[in-house]
Amino acid sequence: MNDYLVNLKKTDWYEHLLPVIGQSYLDQINEFLNQAYAGSTAVFPPADKIFSAMSYTSLADTKVIIVGQDPYHEAGQAQGLSFSVPDDFPAPSSLQNIHKEIASDLGRTRSSHDLIPWAKQGVLLLNSVLTVKEHQANSHAGVIWEKLTDAIIQLASAEPQPKVFILWGNFAKKKAVLINSNKDLILQSVHPSGFSANRGFFGSRPFSQTNQWLLAHDRQAIDWLA
Repeated sequence: MNDYLVNLKKTDWYEHLLPVIGQSYLDQINEFLNQAYAGSTAVFPPADKIFSAMSYTSLADTKVIIVGQDPYHEAGQAQGLSFSVPDDFPAPSSLQNIHKEIASDLGRTRSSHDLIPWAKQGVLLLNSVLTVKEHQANSHAGVIWEKLTDAIIQLASAEPQPKVFILWGNFAKKKAVLINSNKDLILQSVHPSGFSANRGFFGSRPFSQTNQWLLAHDRQAIDWLA
């Protein structure tokens, strides 16, 4: 059996997660992944990128958490980071709208589709479900991942440094109950998808609000244009 958790084990998240969720549950995740990636239907992201959000953004460095739902489900798109795609792929509608809001909020345009520069600055780009079958959105929702990603959100909020949680859409908003709102800032709006962005995502100014709050709490602002 392959150890699909090897990259998670290299992060500081793992040592904090293990006593919270237990080895038995982690073994269940690994068994699920062995079955999923051995199946006849392609699964995304690539196996070595399943835990990219935690690999790029350590618990110690996390300042902002952007919660997505599940990975993009077409070949080559998913990077293990919510809303991010490689620059050689067209931006999905949600990412296009994120770029539009950045331009409106900050007065400057970000051209790259790749959000790794955000992750390296302490923005945890966390999907609630970490894998998906090709062409089948939400195909792994409710199967295995939610206990893990809920624990990640709770750990981030329990850690002493104040943080900003950005929850876009009804699915992400349900995670608010996991967050200590007395310590952390929760920014909520409709999802940036093409179906809903016009109903409250545009004009919500999450990027400037985040930076203002971080600076007010003696934390370094995010360069959202990077």
